[in-house]
Amino acid sequence: MKKIIKRGIIFYNEDKPLATELYFEYKEFLEEKGIEILPKSRIKDGDFAVVIGGDGTLLRASKTIIENENIDVFAVNAGSLGFLTEIKKEEFKNTFERYLEGKVDKEERVLLKLKYNDEIFHVLNDVVVVKKRALSKVIRLKVMVKDKMLFTLKADGIIVSTPTGSTAYSLSAGGPILLPDLEVMVITPLAPHNLTSRPIVLGNKEKVNISLLSDEDGEIIVDGDINRQIKKDSVLELYSCDKKIKLVLPENRDYYSVLHEKLKWNE
Repeated sequence: MKKIIKRGIIFYNEDKPLATELYFEYKEFLEEKGIEILPKSRIKDGDFAVVIGGDGTLLRASKTIIENENIDVFAVNAGSLGFLTEIKKEEFKNTFERYLEGKVDKEERVLLKLKYNDEIFHVLNDVVVVKKRALSKVIRLKVMVKDKMLFTLKADGIIVSTPTGSTAYSLSAGGPILLPDLEVMVITPLAPHNLTSRPIVLGNKEKVNISLLSDEDGEIIVDGDINRQIKKDSVLELYSCDKKIKLVLPENRDYYSVLHEKLKWNE
C-alpha cells in the first residue's frame, strides 16, 4: 500500500565530504517528490529521518530521533565499517521508492536507559566504565542485579552493551554477537585482572547497578560520545527502555548478510 509521506529530517556528518555531497543530492531528490525537509528541532513532526555517515553519526542522531517513537530511519553508510548504517549510498533512492510503496522491512533496535546522579541517558550502543588514565591501576567495580550481587571485578573497566552495540567495543573485548531483536544486554569485562571473569548476557528487564569501589576516579562513556566522571561509591543504574529505533532495511538485506559482509565470514 502506498504510504503518504510528507516530512523528513536529514542528519549527516558535516566533517565527511562524501556525507555532505550525499546530503545535497538526497535533499534535492526528496524535495522533487514533494517532501518537506524539516530542521532537527521539529523531529516530532517528521515521518522519517535520513542519517548519512558512519555508525557514530547514527548514534549521535539517535538522541534526537528517539523523541519521535513513530519515525522511520534510513541509515546510509558514508563511513567505513557501518554495522548500523546498512543502506549503501547507491541503494537509498530505490529503498525510498519502495518505502513509499510500503514494500520495505524494518528492524527495531532496543535501547537501555542509564541513570547517573540526576541525569538520564538513552543508550543505543553501550555504556563503558573505565579507569580515567591509561597508565592508572586497574579499577574495582561491583555489579548488582536486582539488588543481588553478580560479581566484583578488577579490570581496566566494564562494558554494558545492547544487542546493537554487541558488534562494537564489546566484540573487540571478547563479548558475544547478539541478534538485534533480542531483549537482552551483555556485560563484558574489559581486560580483567582475573581471567575467570567472562561476559554474561542478561535479560534487559533486569535492573543492573554498577558502583566504583576504587579510590581513584573513573570515567563513564555513553555511546562513545557522552563523558561523565565517576567517583568512589557512585552508582550507575541501567534498566530497560520503552523507546526503540526503527531502521528501514534495504532490499534483500538481513542481519546475517551484514555479518557476512562486515566480518568477512564468506571469505
